[in-house]
Amino acid sequence: MRRMLKRAQRGFTLIELMIVVAIVGILAVLAIYGVRKYLANAKTAEARNSLGQLSKDQAAEYEKESMQATVLGQGTSAATSRALCGGPDGPVPAAKTAIAGAKYQSSPADWNKGSGSATAGPTGFTCLKFTMDAPQYYMYSWASSGTAGATGDTFTASANGDLNGDGTLSTFSIQGAINSGTLNIAPNMLEINPEE
Repeated sequence: MRRMLKRAQRGFTLIELMIVVAIVGILAVLAIYGVRKYLANAKTAEARNSLGQLSKDQAAEYEKESMQATVLGQGTSAATSRALCGGPDGPVPAAKTAIAGAKYQSSPADWNKGSGSATAGPTGFTCLKFTMDAPQYYMYSWASSGTAGATGDTFTASANGDLNGDGTLSTFSIQGAINSGTLNIAPNMLEINPEE
């Protein structure tokens, strides 16, 4: 009976306590890694969603029929034309240092780059009617290889970010091309260092 009481009154041994501490430490490391991965993935969703919206806006602009703005004579017709929007004068924000480990709050003037001319029509973000009101982790830009709407004309939209501020940029991009009068958009985005 005394033996049973002594065993019941004994505490944990040092080895048992060290094993418990080691297990808790391993679980904490795994939890921290998982949370960091989850946060980085949540931040990259901004770039994926914005590029998806840019490509949809480009497709909608291409499908919009535009005609000349002159008066037609009797018995004449105007050909409809479809074309890609020309790229902006520069990315938003203008420098990658603005998004290095930080968020950038853009102004409406940032998105008016490349407003175009009366003869060439609108270009840039104005043409796509794309803006961002919320602070952003990424720098956005895009380019078109041709704006005549001819087969072979392409566009590429991209987002660059530096989530951890180490100077290494992550790049997300999506492409589209005109084939036989239809604007085809790539089914997937190219991602380089997505969690940088």
